[in-house]
Amino acid sequence: MLKPEEIYALIQDDATSERKRSAEVGRRYYDGKHDIQNYKLYYYNADGKLVEDTTRSNIKISHPFFTELVDQCVQYMLSGKESFVKSDTPELQTELDLYFGDDFKSELADTLTDVCSCGFGHMYAYKSTNERTAFVFADAMGVVEVRAKDTDDHTEYVIYWYIDRIDKGQKKIKRIQVWDKSQVTYFVQVDEGKIEKDKDEPINPRPHVVYEKDGEEGKFGDALGYIPFFRIDNNRKQTSHLKPVKDIIDDYDLMSCGLSNNIQDVSEAVWVVKGFQGDNLEEMIQNVKTKKHIGVEPDGDVDIKTISIPYEARKIKMETDEKNIYRFGMGFNSAQLGDGNITNVVIKSRYALLDLKCNKLEIRLKAFLKNLVKIVLQEINEVNGTDYQPKDVYFEFDREVMTNATDNATIDFTKAQTEQVRMTTLLNAASLLDDETVLKAICEILEIDYEEIKDKIPKQPATDLNAASEKLAGVIPQEGGDDGTGGGGV
Repeated sequence: MLKPEEIYALIQDDATSERKRSAEVGRRYYDGKHDIQNYKLYYYNADGKLVEDTTRSNIKISHPFFTELVDQCVQYMLSGKESFVKSDTPELQTELDLYFGDDFKSELADTLTDVCSCGFGHMYAYKSTNERTAFVFADAMGVVEVRAKDTDDHTEYVIYWYIDRIDKGQKKIKRIQVWDKSQVTYFVQVDEGKIEKDKDEPINPRPHVVYEKDGEEGKFGDALGYIPFFRIDNNRKQTSHLKPVKDIIDDYDLMSCGLSNNIQDVSEAVWVVKGFQGDNLEEMIQNVKTKKHIGVEPDGDVDIKTISIPYEARKIKMETDEKNIYRFGMGFNSAQLGDGNITNVVIKSRYALLDLKCNKLEIRLKAFLKNLVKIVLQEINEVNGTDYQPKDVYFEFDREVMTNATDNATIDFTKAQTEQVRMTTLLNAASLLDDETVLKAICEILEIDYEEIKDKIPKQPATDLNAASEKLAGVIPQEGGDDGTGGGGV
């Protein structure tokens, strides 16, 4: 078991690691706190010293492009209405829906937000009140993986910490959990003080699973046999989606704020007055503001000087930056203008980069979900006495793209016409085919499962050719018949 001083050292080392410092920048930009917030203006004074300029405008506006890019990726990835954890076995699908429903999708969305903004994300497993394993989001910045050796892939402990609350006097109450394969130990830390065992926890250390048995007193505990924390990485280097676009976003902030500063500093015109007729300068200023006139000497003059702001260059640079942010950030630019012909093909092409980014993320997400499914299948098999295998489960992400309603109506109309032509051709050839072949073809056109309805179709009696011939002979009089007509025709 780790000692409190070891836990403190491990948390500090992890917080100052390059991996976590890079993740902190991504988290900060996702929260809309850009480097522009620390931007300062300087000038050289009369003594030649560089000092901060506190008189000029220094507007600091963060433009949260990265927030939009991350939310786009996460929501587009999980935009399908149906469950993405699927099985062709109906009984297994019913069980999987209990584990991977809307609650799981909500927790997974938070995890993927960390993956995109920090470069990695975590979830942990626990036994819920209905004795079913549930998976919950864990803040990526608070998870510390402890290995026996730096080169070892095996995780010996997982330290998970979070700020529970800020107490009176702005004291931060930090809750710390130390997980191993059999139990979890709870600690608490006030500000940067000493780490101590949490006395508010009734069972400390606590087994992974605590339960009660019917007819027996007391509580019992079991170990899961593994540390219930699971990590998904954005890439091998665990870098976030911010890295390709950070410099461009910073440049956009500078261009935009620089333009605002220019406008703020020269918001009013400069009045050049020659031969002022009055007692003092304040009187002239008052006349300009209220009476809109100035008295001058006979040889005096008034000239209004305005300063042209070089906004065109900044505007073009900002438009270029915005275009590159969505291009290299691989996102969908909703403000992008077209020629008015917004067809489904055009819309799909605008989603091309976002699709590519989500396809890369989908590969790692499927590998992550396989680890969770193995645990779920083991629990389902133990409870129900089944023998489901991971091969019985697959993942399918049906991402939704907005479409043109007119295009959709045209496509549906064309499809209906095609089906009508196929049906007419089939019915014209029905006399040359057997009933089963015709029925299968009709089911295929109407997208109906033939195997499900074949037993519900009433059986048609077989045609009796002899009976049909006799019937026809009775209806149509034959030559030489006994009907008294003398064999005449009808």
